[in-house]
Amino acid sequence: MCSSLSISTFSSCSYSNHRLLSPFFYPFCRFRKPIAVSSSEGEAVSILLSTTTSFTSSVFLFTQRHLLLKRMKSYTTAATAFNQSLISQLQNHGVLSSSTVAEVMTTVDRGLFVPRGNPPYMDTPVPIGYNATISAPHMHAMCLELLKDHLQPGMRALDIGSGTGYLTACFAMMVGSQGRVVGVEHIPELVTSSIVNIKKSAAMELLAAGTLSMHVSDGRLGWPEEAPYDAIHVGAAAPEIPQALINQLKPGGRLVIPVGKFSQELQVIDKMLDGSVSIRSETSVRYVPLTGREAQLN
Repeated sequence: MCSSLSISTFSSCSYSNHRLLSPFFYPFCRFRKPIAVSSSEGEAVSILLSTTTSFTSSVFLFTQRHLLLKRMKSYTTAATAFNQSLISQLQNHGVLSSSTVAEVMTTVDRGLFVPRGNPPYMDTPVPIGYNATISAPHMHAMCLELLKDHLQPGMRALDIGSGTGYLTACFAMMVGSQGRVVGVEHIPELVTSSIVNIKKSAAMELLAAGTLSMHVSDGRLGWPEEAPYDAIHVGAAAPEIPQALINQLKPGGRLVIPVGKFSQELQVIDKMLDGSVSIRSETSVRYVPLTGREAQLN
């Protein structure tokens, strides 16, 4: 595993709006002396003041919207720069080698999938609640590299322990609108928040079209409804390779899964065309355990 990358996150800007209000507000509210009106004029003055207030409110809302859009554009520009810096660091460390994986990790902004208050662009796992984490960027890059030939346009993929939805979104972008990607997570709250995350990302249209779907279920059982899969990824360490996942793997497909308890290895399982499997260990890793919902929460 590569060493941590020293990439700092950025802070949000702050601004004050009280000065922005005054040029529009005071010309309509500062009268030099009291104004006396007759009853017949009262309605006209009321309409004038109402119109003035409406105009002032419209100007204020327009100004606030303009500032919000400007701030969002600044945030997006900064996020893109930091995400690109992360990708460059992964390439420099030799973790990221293919242009396909680099492109998808650039397109799917990791910052949209990391809980607020945590550094999204540092090479470190981040807690996401419920005793779960989003893996470090170098692990995502490694798994995408291992699976890239099985995530071609039109192929099918299964992401077990989908968490915040980041890697699931990357899979969906790689297989495209003609493919199919399923994310499975046994914590309902994480499934709900992952859908919110994906809707903010480049994969939002694939989610809307049904190409990408997220489900609450026990990942150890896979998702047989959409099997067989060209690619299966598991984001938690199983004590042994679940037979259900091997069964749901298409001949010619690949499963990437961390295996072990105290000592874990990232294993790559290839299913041959005759149904036999080959297994090799890629590297030593440290993942949260693949377990039942109650065991994880406790």
